[in-house]
Amino acid sequence: MRKIYAIGIGAGDPEHLTVQAVKRLNEVDVFFVLAKGKEKDDLVRARQQILDRFVERPGYRVVRAEDPPRDRNPTDYRVAVADWHEARTELYEQLIRDELAEDQVGAILVWGDPALYDSTIALIDAVLARGAVEFSYEVIPGISSLAALTAAHRTTMNQIGRPVLITTGRRVEAGWPADIDDVFVMLDANCTFDRFTGEGLHLYWGAYLGTPTEILLEGPLTAELAGRVRSIRTEARARNGWIMDTYLLRRHRE
Repeated sequence: MRKIYAIGIGAGDPEHLTVQAVKRLNEVDVFFVLAKGKEKDDLVRARQQILDRFVERPGYRVVRAEDPPRDRNPTDYRVAVADWHEARTELYEQLIRDELAEDQVGAILVWGDPALYDSTIALIDAVLARGAVEFSYEVIPGISSLAALTAAHRTTMNQIGRPVLITTGRRVEAGWPADIDDVFVMLDANCTFDRFTGEGLHLYWGAYLGTPTEILLEGPLTAELAGRVRSIRTEARARNGWIMDTYLLRRHRE
């Protein structure tokens, strides 16, 4: 039977790969890579650099396909995401059926950790549920952007005995969550931290974590710092054609 690995490759540094991940890479016959347009070709190159560095097994193939387009300004966010996931499910099904022989192993290289704000596991399950192609699969954990962020800033994810919230910019727009002192915000194109300036919070922000172009900023969340992060983020996105960033907002306990 075919087998698929969803392998977490970390936030950007090839040295984020675990020994387990390297071992699984060397069992793979076919690597599936979804490209996200020419402006993000460096993400594809980063995956290839990982293969060049760690895979010693000869004869593997890399199958590249274009990621289905997604509506970035939908009138109904949930419907738009559901449509996008359906298109991706169909694409993965086609790739596994047509590019992977029944006795071969395939792999999807997942940024960060496959279990955190990534749809790969759900898409693999959706392909299996359709019943058109049979395979088993295994998930290999990776270093998440949150782990990379806190390590880069030499801080912890939580304060002693206190819970942590991981959420999105869209969610945190509704206001600061009750009884939470540490909020990690992902997928925030609108710099939602702006709304919390002057509330005694501390910001730990990072972009391109683990890469040579990593950018880090931190300090009390003043209007000045918020404006600086927004400006740097805009410039970096224009320069590179894309940006991946995340941040931690912290209310310090006395």
